[in-house]
Amino acid sequence: MRGKMRAKISYIVKHASFILFTSLLFANEPMLSSVMIAEGYNKPVYICQAPGDNDMLFVLEQRGVIRLIKNGRKARKPFADLRDRVHNPVIPGDERGLLGMAFHPDYQSNGYVYLNYVDEDDNTVISRFYVTDDPYRLDNNSEKELIKLKQPFSNHNGGHMVFGPDGYLYISVGDGGKWGDPYNNSQNLENLFGKILRIDVNTGDPYAIPEDNPFRNNPNRRGEIWLYGLRNAWRFSFDRVTGDMYVGDVGQDMWEEIDFVPARNAGGQNFGWRAMEGTHCYNPPEECEHIGEPPIYEYPNDANYMKVLTGMDEPNVDGCSVTGGYVYRGNKIPSLWGTYFFADYCSGNIWTFREVEGVATDFRNRTTEINLGGGEFINYISSFGEDNDGELYFVDYNGAIYKLAILE
Repeated sequence: MRGKMRAKISYIVKHASFILFTSLLFANEPMLSSVMIAEGYNKPVYICQAPGDNDMLFVLEQRGVIRLIKNGRKARKPFADLRDRVHNPVIPGDERGLLGMAFHPDYQSNGYVYLNYVDEDDNTVISRFYVTDDPYRLDNNSEKELIKLKQPFSNHNGGHMVFGPDGYLYISVGDGGKWGDPYNNSQNLENLFGKILRIDVNTGDPYAIPEDNPFRNNPNRRGEIWLYGLRNAWRFSFDRVTGDMYVGDVGQDMWEEIDFVPARNAGGQNFGWRAMEGTHCYNPPEECEHIGEPPIYEYPNDANYMKVLTGMDEPNVDGCSVTGGYVYRGNKIPSLWGTYFFADYCSGNIWTFREVEGVATDFRNRTTEINLGGGEFINYISSFGEDNDGELYFVDYNGAIYKLAILE
């Protein structure tokens, strides 16, 4: 009994100290800002950094070119030019092209780079490449296909990839497109559409399915599936401290959502699409069966309606397409430690919250404070990025890259 009492007292003291510490941080929280570090890109959709290389940032252009930012300056020569095999998005709003990139955790020794793209024949292709003798040049002829999926429509391709804390490769695949998931792919565990996959690229040919994947031993389920019931997961990330997963899932007509997957019980979660759009009925629109995990946060999809009504891009509406982000774990802004950033592609809104026991708390709109573009309204936030130090970046689809900073 005394041991339990001491444990309770210790717990209370620790949490009281934490509350006091975070309160002091919030009281002295600096004003945020942003700094443009490079511009002139052609439809950039992602930025990342290779393990063990703090000097170079990699910027993906949707048309199939990967550019470099070296020591804060835009490099002239690209890391890769794959326009000979990647769909070139020439139509406004085209969701195909080069969409995702991930470096193997042992990249410094094996030089492996993984890309997710849609080819000219409308296939989603997940491939492994390796670098040439020049570590800043990809060998175009080294491609090894891991997964190839024929897309039924041109949109909802997902496209994000990242190696998780467990060393496995996680891949988002959209529901196949059009609208309303007409084939109900997201709830069908016999295909890979509307899912996040988890594969082992270190064993097997071309990969193996991890033993603890939730559907590995079921003959009527695809073993690669890790999460399902997603419409079009556009950027997901792992908290580098806790291992928790955050997924930005683009909604249909009414609701955008952020899904939360705690590391302690990850795997096999269903997030409800197409029966549910966020916490709301979609198919059928009323009196549906409420299935799946509810999002940790949702917001109304109204930007398209506002544009139709006013003919203007209005930065104060919520938005029309969520862009998932990252939990800040950098050292330059200690008061933000543990804060999740996400945005909306259409409205340009940037928001933050803190996850506490599965609940989004301390929600804030940071759009005006961060001030992308020096006050000019940035319309298309296509992605966030995170470097090896945990500092955050914003990708403007119009061609610029910004870094989160403190207002001087």
